[in-house]
Amino acid sequence: MNSEVRIQNSESNGFSRFAQDGFQIIHSLVTDDECTRLAAELTPLFERQIKSAKNRIGGVRNLLRTNPLVSTFAKSPAITGLLNQVAGSAVFPVRAIFFDKNPDANWLVPWHQDLAIAVAKHIETPGFTGWSIKHGTIHVHPPVEILAAMLTLRIHLDDCDASNGALKVIASSHRSGKIRTGEISRQTTAREPFICEVPKGGALLMRPLLLHASSPAESPHHRRVLHLEYAAQKLPNGLEWFDH
Repeated sequence: MNSEVRIQNSESNGFSRFAQDGFQIIHSLVTDDECTRLAAELTPLFERQIKSAKNRIGGVRNLLRTNPLVSTFAKSPAITGLLNQVAGSAVFPVRAIFFDKNPDANWLVPWHQDLAIAVAKHIETPGFTGWSIKHGTIHVHPPVEILAAMLTLRIHLDDCDASNGALKVIASSHRSGKIRTGEISRQTTAREPFICEVPKGGALLMRPLLLHASSPAESPHHRRVLHLEYAAQKLPNGLEWFDH
């Protein structure tokens, strides 16, 4: 982990805009050696999944449970300390997914918010709706207060720019809570998206409720991202985070 974290977004002013914008680009967070180690560990897993997925593109999931390297990295004091600073309270990792957009796996992600969380059991609870099974894991849409307190950290293991599928976001859209489909279309049509170009070893910090999308790469090469989600609270009524 880099001893000095240089944090910058479009206004180059540290974390002061994060609450308003809902995202922040961290230009230097992970060393080249750490990027190489994570990429070497995770890329073969993704390649095996793509070969067996029968044209269904997806990430390698449940890595907090299945991969000690990822689990140790996600829980490291350097990472959690940084996120605690942003959240203003202690956070803990609840999900880890690895993506690799490349010439053999080059996909479109439409505008959306991340509304679902993975839980250990299905327990009917007020405010928790839209129960489903994804990749063999129970998912549910929690109350907006839980999503609003969460953080997502996307660690980039390769340089990522507009030409190879960088994430696009609508600044401040997380402040609207859960957004209806028609309103998503209105916001993304009326407002200019910000393209989150992130160098190797950098990261994109964002709120799950932030509207975001990703275009297929125009010049596809590896765009490997370790996607980490952090929560700030336990779940009610006996519900438990799947990966905590």
